[in-house]
Amino acid sequence: MSITIRDAIASDTQTILDFIIELAIYEKEPDAVKTNLEETREMIFGENSTVKAMICEDEGRAIGHAIYFYNYSTWLGKNGIYLEDLYVTESKRGQGAGKAMLKHLANKALSENCGRFEWSCLDWNTPSRDFYESIGAVSQDEWIGYRLEGDRLINFAKS
Repeated sequence: MSITIRDAIASDTQTILDFIIELAIYEKEPDAVKTNLEETREMIFGENSTVKAMICEDEGRAIGHAIYFYNYSTWLGKNGIYLEDLYVTESKRGQGAGKAMLKHLANKALSENCGRFEWSCLDWNTPSRDFYESIGAVSQDEWIGYRLEGDRLINFAKS
């Protein structure tokens, strides 16, 4: 395999959306994807975007992607990179593409003086959790994530 990683460009939007849908199917949530091509393009490549994406290729063919953004640690006083999605198409898993994308982002975090590189993983996703722990990542089990979305977000904001 000849893996290359590059920053995504607007013409990659359909590929990114296809990977988002594949990831949703893998995560047993095929109906959870509500975005479309235009929204995806605007959110990642639009003028006010705070989101970044990269494409992983094998011999010039896209086999995966990563979507990330910058956050901030008040305790460290530094930015961090938050990995929203890491996905490698099923037929190409286990060949180093995921690890290459993680290393690419880890090096980006170091070169940009970020204090952290972090992400979340579903608790049932044992293959991914085992992989992340094999590279030295530590789960943050003491933290509980919270979310407001949809009607709950609207209702709270308007209350």
